[in-house]
Amino acid sequence: MTTLNPALARVLKRLHYPLDVILTCVRWYVAYPLSLRHLEEMMAERGISVGHSIVHRWAIKVLPVLEKAFRCQKRAVGRSWRMDETYIKVRGQWKYLYRAVDKEGNTVDFLLRAHRDKAAARRYFEKSIDQNGEPETVTIDKSGANLAALDALNAERETPIKIRQNKYLNNVIEQDHRAIKRRTRPMLGFKNFRCARILLGGIELMHMIAKGQMEDNGVGYTRAEQLYSLAA
Repeated sequence: MTTLNPALARVLKRLHYPLDVILTCVRWYVAYPLSLRHLEEMMAERGISVGHSIVHRWAIKVLPVLEKAFRCQKRAVGRSWRMDETYIKVRGQWKYLYRAVDKEGNTVDFLLRAHRDKAAARRYFEKSIDQNGEPETVTIDKSGANLAALDALNAERETPIKIRQNKYLNNVIEQDHRAIKRRTRPMLGFKNFRCARILLGGIELMHMIAKGQMEDNGVGYTRAEQLYSLAA
């Protein structure tokens, strides 16, 4: 890479390791079900001494920059959304990861919230609409909070969003949750809400890249190359 993302260049000034080592460790951490100890051992086998706490620090510093860059290159999603929330443990307590996919299974957006209520659901919808435009239809389960949030949004719109409540139509998002939970399981919970938000953003980032949601200008980049290109 000849020119680094300026935000990433500022972060790297304090990290004192080669860029390829940092990006490789961060990618492996969010792409595969590996613990920090696994990554420490894998680097040692390659003759690179990297403590597990260092890898964690790299991830916290680097992932927000890569996620922001990705959002500028994310493909547009469809206007029929399937929305649901899943449980994530933070410091021994359950928090709520709100997520949606379109009917093709592409990730619309995600948001970690401390509570599962109307306010949290509304904040999720507002963020998703701001980032992806308004949907024509949103399918949810029987959650009263999600329905109340959509009703409140529709009350402010000339053209309301069509709401469908059907658990079986939401199988696609429930299946998609599994890819995220599979990756978080080896992490054994998160230390705090901020770390959880950043690392989940990185996991979602790699999940979207794996689903082909990054504009690549027709060049057949691998998943690794797509992530690394966000650093330029």
